[in-house]
Amino acid sequence: MPRDAPVDVGAPREPIVGPYRRVSEMQAKLHRWAAVDPGCRFDDLFNFVCDPATLLVAFERVAGNHGANTPGVDGLTAAHVEEVVGVSGFLDDLRTRLKDGSFRPLPVRERKIPKPGGSGKLRKLGIPTIADRVVQAALKLVLEPIFEADFEPVSYGFRPKRRAQDAIAEIHHYGTQGYRWVLDADIEACFDSISHSALLDRMRLRVKDKRVLGLVKAFLKAGVLTEIGGREDTHTGTPQGGILSPLLANIALSVLDEHLMRPWKPGGSMSTAYLRSRRRVKGLPRWRIVRYADDFVVLVHGDQTHVEALREDVANVLGPLGLRLSESKTQVVHMSDGFDFLGFHIRWKRKRGTNKWHVYTFIADRPLRSVKAKVRALTNRKSQQHPGAVLVRINQILRGWTNYFRHAACKRTLSRLFHFVWWRVIRWFRALHRWRWKDVRRRFTTPDGRWKPVEADGITLFNPASVPVTRYRYRGNTIPNPWTGATAA
Repeated sequence: MPRDAPVDVGAPREPIVGPYRRVSEMQAKLHRWAAVDPGCRFDDLFNFVCDPATLLVAFERVAGNHGANTPGVDGLTAAHVEEVVGVSGFLDDLRTRLKDGSFRPLPVRERKIPKPGGSGKLRKLGIPTIADRVVQAALKLVLEPIFEADFEPVSYGFRPKRRAQDAIAEIHHYGTQGYRWVLDADIEACFDSISHSALLDRMRLRVKDKRVLGLVKAFLKAGVLTEIGGREDTHTGTPQGGILSPLLANIALSVLDEHLMRPWKPGGSMSTAYLRSRRRVKGLPRWRIVRYADDFVVLVHGDQTHVEALREDVANVLGPLGLRLSESKTQVVHMSDGFDFLGFHIRWKRKRGTNKWHVYTFIADRPLRSVKAKVRALTNRKSQQHPGAVLVRINQILRGWTNYFRHAACKRTLSRLFHFVWWRVIRWFRALHRWRWKDVRRRFTTPDGRWKPVEADGITLFNPASVPVTRYRYRGNTIPNPWTGATAA
């Protein structure tokens, strides 16, 4: 596609196809054009955003989210739109307002939730209205295929077909190759501090359509309705909770990815194995960034002074974006001391009984404390909840938690967790039913004295240790995306 060429919307309309297929084909074309010409700027994207198929798919995605029935400042929910207003009429009115320019995003409703880990700090979420969520989802459907063509393969957060385990596998892969000094970085209030002008300048490198850029800017400037009813303007940041926010954060932080990965590009100082080996001979460092949204680490094959220099370099790159590293949380560590990332504890240590050293991935302490706290809350001895319902909820928590961590070296940890959960449930059952120990044994042991699975109302307590623990396969640059077979390196 030629540089600065408009998207062809004046061609004869194709035969009518299902909205999902139409949107998928549109995304595939946008991604293909963006990948072929890295300098291409897209015009007339607004027509795609307002397309009835795009809005319908966007609404279905909004209605399928867990927060679909959480209202914004207007009090509307997805269920209310479906049952009272009518989806067709709602989307027709929204499309009309978009086309005539009368659409204005409303302020997001502020909601504060505790940050994970029991620190006592609160995280601010911004809950948009249903109409705003649909428009944001439509913008994401159009913009994501374009910017995905530019994103580096070292970024894993909030990207299609990618997950936290891929980031951990990359750290494990390069850790075994000698990248054992680590810059464990934390961006202070990333989502609240991103510069709007820097973000929009970054978007203009790919998007020429002023109406689309205007919509994005309107969402950034929509403001916040606080929990006490006050109105606050938003001069920086993109509110957490918005559908478009993770994509915008990735667009902004891709500057950091590109800066640190530029030497790995063809012609760069680390582009081949030979050049990297020459750097090692000369005592020069090699590095690799692994990022998941606003959490990232920089792995360094060198020494501590090289990491300290990279820390200053990273801070200089983040400065124009309005971001800065947290002085208290950013640290330089050696992998033999271990560090936590995305709930995992990664450490280079000696294998028991041998003199060989390996990179191991364990479950960090904080997520283990968190899941135990949830089980404690459900099995309070004064609780009068229905036992079957409690077991269902405990099983949901344990299954999700175990499936996330099952690729770590965690067999013993899972056994200990089940031991903890088993005793919590048994003690609660004893208090709830006023059982003595012999009553417990009579109900949960076989005639030959073997323990049976704990169950209530036909619901059996899930055993995390029953899940096979396997190593996650490192996929590197072969991770597929929804529009092509695999991403380019």
